[in-house]
Amino acid sequence: MSTALINPAVLRSEFRLFRREPGSLFWILLFPSLLLGILGSVPSFREAQDGLGGLRTVDVYVPVSVLIALIMAGVQAMPPTLTGYRENGILRRLSTTPVRPPSLLAAQMLVNGLAAVASALLTLTVGRLVYDVRLPAQPAGYLLALLLAVLAALSLGAVVSARARTTKIATAIGTAVFFPMMFCAGVWVPVQAMPDMLARVVECTPFGAAARALDEAAAGSWPGWAHLGVLAAWTAVLSVSAGRWFRWE
Repeated sequence: MSTALINPAVLRSEFRLFRREPGSLFWILLFPSLLLGILGSVPSFREAQDGLGGLRTVDVYVPVSVLIALIMAGVQAMPPTLTGYRENGILRRLSTTPVRPPSLLAAQMLVNGLAAVASALLTLTVGRLVYDVRLPAQPAGYLLALLLAVLAALSLGAVVSARARTTKIATAIGTAVFFPMMFCAGVWVPVQAMPDMLARVVECTPFGAAARALDEAAAGSWPGWAHLGVLAAWTAVLSVSAGRWFRWE
């Protein structure tokens, strides 16, 4: 994202508006950590599992909880906001001022992206302090995978925003996309515990690839270039598509 697109005044305004949204604050910042806390309270989830390579279920669900925040920010929080701005004529009015509409889009992506990263850090902290989950043994690789996953999530949200004409439609599309992406992230079944054929298919999706990349970095290996490549490819395709389809009015 070019810094030329980021208007400080617009960014401050969007940040203040975000802080006033209890739904976004809860679902993006707090829910992933709460979910991890609930899962970790189950005694059997704190025991090593042979089917998970000796890991505990709570260990496996830390990356999953991290991805939930990204999915929430990308397809649940950002699209209704941007579509509402367009639906209410805010973007059209901005086009007649020195503040251009792309500045608003850039600010929205930055605010939601930072919220998702903050949620990821909170989730890692809760996992470490409460359930003794090891911090990522390959922090540089973990950060790279996380940033690529954030970009993929926001690009997906931009596509939803581009295709939806009203806030209601944006919410409906976001919800329709939300559950498949949650499955691919491993919410119901961790990707490494899926049957081989299903796992290979899921790893071709952005959040399936992100789940595997984060798992690998957490274990101490550099994330597989194939998984990073999937994330980068999805980000590029979704960004180009959003740019072609997005309308300011």
